[in-house]
Amino acid sequence: MFRFFETRLDPTKDTPDVTPPSGAVAFYWHYARQAKGLLATLFFGGAMTAPLDLLIPLFIGRVVTLVSTHTPEEVFHDYGWQLIGMAALLLGLRPALLLFNNLITNQAIAANLTNMVRWQSHRHVVRQGWSFFQSDFAGRIANRIMQTGPSLRDSIVASTNAVWYIVVYGGSAIAVLFSVDARLTLPIIAWFCAYLAMLRYFVPRLRDRSKALSEVRSALTGRIVDSYTNILTVKLFAKPKDEDDFVRASLDEHNITYQRQLRMMTLLTLVLSTMNAAMVVGMGALGVILWSKGEVTVGTVAMALPLAWQIQAASGWVAMNITSIFENVGTVLDGMKSIATARTMRDREDANPLRMGTGEIRFEDVHFGYGAAKGVLHGIDLTIKPGERIGLVGPSGAGKSTMVNLLLRFFDVDSGRILIDGQDIAGLTQDSLRAQIAMVTQDTSLLHRSIRDNIRYSRPAATDDEVRAAAAQAHALEFIAGLEDWQGRTGFDAQVGERGVKLSGGQRQRIALARVILKNAPILVLDEATSALDSEVEAAIQEQLGTLMEGRTVIAIAHRLSTISRMDRLVVMDQGRIVETGSHVDLLAKDGIYARLWQRQSGGFDDPQRRLSI
Repeated sequence: MFRFFETRLDPTKDTPDVTPPSGAVAFYWHYARQAKGLLATLFFGGAMTAPLDLLIPLFIGRVVTLVSTHTPEEVFHDYGWQLIGMAALLLGLRPALLLFNNLITNQAIAANLTNMVRWQSHRHVVRQGWSFFQSDFAGRIANRIMQTGPSLRDSIVASTNAVWYIVVYGGSAIAVLFSVDARLTLPIIAWFCAYLAMLRYFVPRLRDRSKALSEVRSALTGRIVDSYTNILTVKLFAKPKDEDDFVRASLDEHNITYQRQLRMMTLLTLVLSTMNAAMVVGMGALGVILWSKGEVTVGTVAMALPLAWQIQAASGWVAMNITSIFENVGTVLDGMKSIATARTMRDREDANPLRMGTGEIRFEDVHFGYGAAKGVLHGIDLTIKPGERIGLVGPSGAGKSTMVNLLLRFFDVDSGRILIDGQDIAGLTQDSLRAQIAMVTQDTSLLHRSIRDNIRYSRPAATDDEVRAAAAQAHALEFIAGLEDWQGRTGFDAQVGERGVKLSGGQRQRIALARVILKNAPILVLDEATSALDSEVEAAIQEQLGTLMEGRTVIAIAHRLSTISRMDRLVVMDQGRIVETGSHVDLLAKDGIYARLWQRQSGGFDDPQRRLSI
């Protein structure tokens, strides 16, 4: 039975890749419509349960009337089957309907709808452009994705239940009392008017304060995760007290915002409890007065009082649910800031996969500036022949890494174009483009998974032997064999920790090299690929890189010029422009920027030929 309901909705089913709507109602409907059958079932299940709850005071009134106006023999003889019918409804039908509603709510909706929202939100956000993640805390983005799912679910389910208890239960109660004596409806009608006025006052304020609370909670999570992610920097600069201040400021803001919301909830509880007490007292007083005049029976009073009591109990439940609803709505509205954001760097609708040929790369009059008026690249024209190995050289900020980022299409050029084998990369699918480019960066970041998973990440279908061969080529086998993580896993099964913190910089870089070797892509980008290695290991890996670069188009960036001096051609950049090109020997002979950089790094020797031999 449980399994049947649990499989009514598949939370991780593949769905069309669309941006969730930015409007609150449309955002809710975007997800709710995918479970509309279950939500409709829950809605009508509540419609059947609410009237049954209304029957309880009616049954009480009926029993009181029977026992006060008949002898026991008459009650059992004439009304026995009526009493059995009441018991059957309360003991059989009501629990069955409650079970059904709980199965829909808990088994079919709770986990499935929550994780469906999380899954689809994650699928959308993880495909955002790189700039999206550079502009926000990773912790805040993750918190929004994790919290939006349960908040959206809770607000929908609570709203569905609240509607029936307000409309069906309250309306039916008025109808029943009106059929007995219209005057008995006056306390409930007065209470309903006051209840609606109370909601009109409190709900908008609770909504706004809940939204503000969700925003500061996300900011607090972002700051805490930022401290943990950069814990090494915190330790190196002995700044735990500064981090305390950084987090304390956000925590104090969260505390003040939370207290403002709780004040409103306390006032809501006070107003509601006063209204409820007034309704019950008013109903009791009116019932006793009418009874004392002989205008209603004791059974009617016995029915009216518990009916009023149930209404006030239900109203408290509904009011708390409304509070919860708008607290959850605030969380959803905050989550929409990350989720309902149009994808940056989206593939064009007519994008085609890259058809890899010889591997020629051309930059044609490329201008780019990260949105700044000053710009970073100014009219870059560069053709890299198939199989050619070039080195990008220049001071920091010259635009070398920006050229690589544009080639990988992390950003779109402001003007000009970049072509691979004659195909403008702006019209290609990003996945097919990056699948043909292997890159090792200076800031190597590994996934918090095993060594094997990290190496195999570039080619999931690779065998264990191929993974081992790539690790051997990257001179990583020796240290991998000695690894053991905190759970006793060793070698290729050992976990590397978040961002690879369990490994040294040189070890991380060798794992990254192994990953690139295994990928075996036709275009190779090396951005300070051996900067974290000691001289002996670097020399050994340089030999392997020589083999890896054969037959591939290679772009290498290095501040240590000795690592790229053997490239086919060196391209010297300065202030976003190409200022020199040529071989190592040619550029030394020109005695320009490259020659000065080489002289500075090689110890200031004046003889270019002597410098060449170093």
